[in-house]
Amino acid sequence: MPSSRPLRADARRNREALLAAARDAFLGDDTDAHVEEIARRAGVAIGTLYRHFETREALVEEVYRKEVDELCAAPGELLDHHAPDEALRRFLLLLVDHAAVGKGMAVALESITATDSPVFDNARAQMANTLTRLLDAGARAGTLRDDVTGPTLLRALGGICAMRATEGWQAEARQIAALLHDGLRFGAPRAT
Repeated sequence: MPSSRPLRADARRNREALLAAARDAFLGDDTDAHVEEIARRAGVAIGTLYRHFETREALVEEVYRKEVDELCAAPGELLDHHAPDEALRRFLLLLVDHAAVGKGMAVALESITATDSPVFDNARAQMANTLTRLLDAGARAGTLRDDVTGPTLLRALGGICAMRATEGWQAEARQIAALLHDGLRFGAPRAT
């Protein structure tokens, strides 16, 4: 199991290079990339990959976890630059993009769905908490309804994640996100 000690600068660079190479492979045409190929693309030896990630599944988990962490960090900046309802709208579009990442990684993610990995449960909880934060900010501002929770909105967005990746699916998913956003603004008390 990897150590919890902080990584040296060179080890941190190698780890980030491995994650970037894996992400590119999983999102590109090589969703079934072998660890040897990922190590080669990252410019490191296979032993270096295994020092950071015990298995290919551990690497897939970390790529996905990093994607979710970056996604869920976005609302801080969105709320700093936009009204809460607009921040939510923009975040919903980021969720559509995240669904596209998930579809691109679908083959790679299949390798961890059969494990006891908590990565998907953790991702759902993190996204639900992020949506709650945005909904609460909008309710306080009077621009979003106050009777919808983050977990409920995440369930509604589940249809986007379940859509087949056919031509034009992303445009349709953006329309669904816009409908949800409009529905969340309808009936908002409007701040006085």
